[in-house]
Amino acid sequence: MSSADTFAPGNVVVVRDEEWLVTSIDESADGPVLNAQGLSDLVRGQDAVFYPSLDRGIQLNDPREVTVRPDDSPKYRRSRLWVESTLHKTAIPLSDASLTVSDRMLARPLGYQHKAVAKALDPATLRPRILLADSVGLGKTLEIGMILAELIRRGRGERILVVTPRHVLEQMQHEMWSRFAIPFVRLDSQGVARVKQKLPANRNPFSYFRRVIISIDTLKQERFVHDLRRHHWDAVVIDESHNVTESTEVFADEHTDLSVATATMGSTEPREGPAPAP
Repeated sequence: MSSADTFAPGNVVVVRDEEWLVTSIDESADGPVLNAQGLSDLVRGQDAVFYPSLDRGIQLNDPREVTVRPDDSPKYRRSRLWVESTLHKTAIPLSDASLTVSDRMLARPLGYQHKAVAKALDPATLRPRILLADSVGLGKTLEIGMILAELIRRGRGERILVVTPRHVLEQMQHEMWSRFAIPFVRLDSQGVARVKQKLPANRNPFSYFRRVIISIDTLKQERFVHDLRRHHWDAVVIDESHNVTESTEVFADEHTDLSVATATMGSTEPREGPAPAP
């Protein structure tokens, strides 16, 4: 790139065939240093540092080169849909304690469920740790979906991991999608192997998809513990946590912003290993 090119925070650049958003710029003896966050699928959410003096292939996406096209759809339908989708993707303030989306999902509104959601969203708690210990049939799965939907609406649910027993994994995935429009990708040992074939050797396979659902059996496999421990999650849900003991230790506090554990009433007696925090 020519020396006339200048960088500024907010620029979108292409480095090694991937798009990055420049978040800040530092100065060094070798020139500017770009701190960037990934935008394209392979690097979304990843932080990186680039030296234009070394990465000479950095391309700056100049907004002046964008071709403006008129909206010829009936009654400007495309433009209106774009504006509406942008508004839906805009995060609401974290201090807003009201329920914005969960009370409009495909679920009967129940007061005790809304109380659990409000507790998880309490802005006074920096890293909430929630235990849902209702009896069978009282809607723990719905409470999980409500909490996750509200987190996503607030811009706090970009990276989510759900751990569930194998026999209910497909049901949990279906409920999250059909009731709350939250898509999860199932990853087992074969799925992780397929992802690794698409990634460089130093990339974490659990960073490839934003929202992942795995079985408790996968969590207990030592070969996956290292990758799970290294990845930062906005939210981790452990369904039927009374079946899991020390396996939950892979989710360190500094790598998880919110943790939700569920247990069936009558199955929460102490076991070997740390108990979920209330």
